[in-house]
Amino acid sequence: MGGLHLTKSRYAAGLQCSRRLWLLVHEQAPYDDPDPGAALDVGQEIGRKAHLLFPGGGLIEETPWQHAAAVRRTLALMADPRVPALFEAAFEHDGVRIRVDVLERLSDGTWGLGEVKSSTRMKHHHVEDLALQAFVLEGAGVRVTSIELLHVNKAYLRGREGICWLDYFRRVDAWMETAAALVDLPERLPDMRACLSEIELPAAEPGKHCGTPYGCEFLDRCSADKPDDWISYLPRLSETQAADLKVRGIDAISAIPTDFRLTPKQTIIRDATASGCPYVGSDLARLLKALRPPACYLDFEAMMPPIPLYVGTRPYQTIPFQWSLHAIEEDGVLHHREFLAEGDEDPRLAFAESLIAILHVFDGPILVYSAYEQTQLRELAKQFPQLRVPIEAVIARIRDLLPIVRAGVYFPAFGFSNSIKAVAPGLSPGFGYDDLVGVANGTAASAAFVQLASGYVSHPEEVGRLRRALLAYCQRDTLAMVEVHRALMELAVAEG
Repeated sequence: MGGLHLTKSRYAAGLQCSRRLWLLVHEQAPYDDPDPGAALDVGQEIGRKAHLLFPGGGLIEETPWQHAAAVRRTLALMADPRVPALFEAAFEHDGVRIRVDVLERLSDGTWGLGEVKSSTRMKHHHVEDLALQAFVLEGAGVRVTSIELLHVNKAYLRGREGICWLDYFRRVDAWMETAAALVDLPERLPDMRACLSEIELPAAEPGKHCGTPYGCEFLDRCSADKPDDWISYLPRLSETQAADLKVRGIDAISAIPTDFRLTPKQTIIRDATASGCPYVGSDLARLLKALRPPACYLDFEAMMPPIPLYVGTRPYQTIPFQWSLHAIEEDGVLHHREFLAEGDEDPRLAFAESLIAILHVFDGPILVYSAYEQTQLRELAKQFPQLRVPIEAVIARIRDLLPIVRAGVYFPAFGFSNSIKAVAPGLSPGFGYDDLVGVANGTAASAAFVQLASGYVSHPEEVGRLRRALLAYCQRDTLAMVEVHRALMELAVAEG
């Protein structure tokens, strides 16, 4: 079990939920370094790059569990006027331990507090983080006269000479916001310390706070005693609806009374959950009328690297790197084509040209499962004006299956979701994603390609493994659309 002191991460957890705070300390998970290219790893890399804005700064390298040594090293560097800034400076006051991203020595002998974030704007929980650090620094006798948030400048464009880190970061004055957050902070600390001193796990009811500002890693544990059709799984359930149901003692979707005010879609889900019978809309055949084979099924994968990888791209800009296409002919013959960029150069032009070329071969509507593909194609048309006409021709052929699913069908097996990963197995038992290894969702696909494009993975065997996993996953998504379309047409015929 970790010590009962507070830290920045523990304080943030306590603001979210006392139960999460207790579990973070009393059932502390072992620390693992994040995978290269994962969000946490990239965030740490951004933190290290911020050091370049303060040449000559000194890094306190001691680990969090070497706190006393880190404090001694911090004080030694602060006493050396030749050190213009400290990184990961360690302090403690009133039972709170912190590490400061940047502690800048100012010309008048005071200090500047800097917090580095990988986001593109200041958020409320960033201010709370700064407030805790300001509280500890003041208590430790450090005179702070500047408080800044260093975040990513989303408008920054990577040049041919690489990243200019001075332009990549925005330094935002956060003094006033931090001062406001400091007002209530001292009153919160005793309750958090009391929580940590409890022998038993505090009681807390799961709710919307479980996902704000971060998804809680203990949600499954806290909701283990909830019914399989817990009301929190009902899509678009408002806080007013949830509170009303709680007052009535209703915890299950299937138990929601028929006179309770629900949206039409919520009513469909409630009725299907209670009866175990699927809902098939009477107008499903009409919705599908223009979508008979021949047809194509298209899916994109893209990344949004916080640190732009290619000349002329911005932080967090969406970069499509892979497509999969299944095409079914009028006689039922199924074909598959695919594209996966190498990653060593901007993939967008090759992505667009290869897609245009293959779609000339196959007839029929192009079915997708969200508006995502159309959005990315419009961006590609802006980026490459020479391809605008053929890209617009592709967009004109696109039809979205998702609104048809939302309006026309609901099976209890969907598990309260319209995701393709829930709908395809629900409509086509036996179909699924469980056998995929390494890449089984879009987030993993993006992280895998970032690993390849950034050079984090370079061994030929590992490169080959990741590329095979990416191809298998994207192909499965378009095959899922084939299965969904087939099942919908069969339902429409049966209902007709």
